[in-house]
Amino acid sequence: MTKTLLFIGDSITECGRQEDVRGIGTGYVNELYKKIVATDSSWEILNRGVGGDRITHLEERWERDVLSFNPDVLSISIGVNDVWHQLDWPEQSQVDPPLFEEVYQRLLQQVNPKTKLILMEPTIIQENYNSKGNQMLTHYAAIVRKLAKQYNAILVPAFSEFMNAIDKGDHGKLTTDGVHMTDEGNQLLAAVWQKAVPAHVLFDLPLKGTI
Repeated sequence: MTKTLLFIGDSITECGRQEDVRGIGTGYVNELYKKIVATDSSWEILNRGVGGDRITHLEERWERDVLSFNPDVLSISIGVNDVWHQLDWPEQSQVDPPLFEEVYQRLLQQVNPKTKLILMEPTIIQENYNSKGNQMLTHYAAIVRKLAKQYNAILVPAFSEFMNAIDKGDHGKLTTDGVHMTDEGNQLLAAVWQKAVPAHVLFDLPLKGTI
């Protein structure tokens, strides 16, 4: 018997999972996979990140990639592309903050109430505290914080911690292009996730069918 932890998001979550026989990839999910499975081998870790996804793309595949698995724990990381596309592809239909919140609400309402939710703030757009992308992302991160409180979810303050790291400047490159993570960026994101998620959520959770 196993317990299922499912990660869903965009390319920051996907990070090479399609080329990995484990389906895990080489990003922050891999950093967490190594730590979690080494501690408790009853966990099945699933990575359902897809590069380029916005919240509206998650809605299109929510039944297939989330609900069909009925995970014990669900970790959601989304929002960077909802802003990035506004900056680089303004001709597209866009996901403004009200639409982002509306769709996110619909997704969370469909999740089994017994599933433990982990909501991750988006990360960053450019390693510049005052970049336009980061200023726009503040609104999306605030929505994630609001929803985490509303749904009694664990909040992973990724945007806040990455902005703190940028402000301090005592680190190497966190991204390869302002968005996608370097090894150091993935390690930081995994550390922020692990710090936010209490150990008992993962390691005291009973196996399915035992309660």
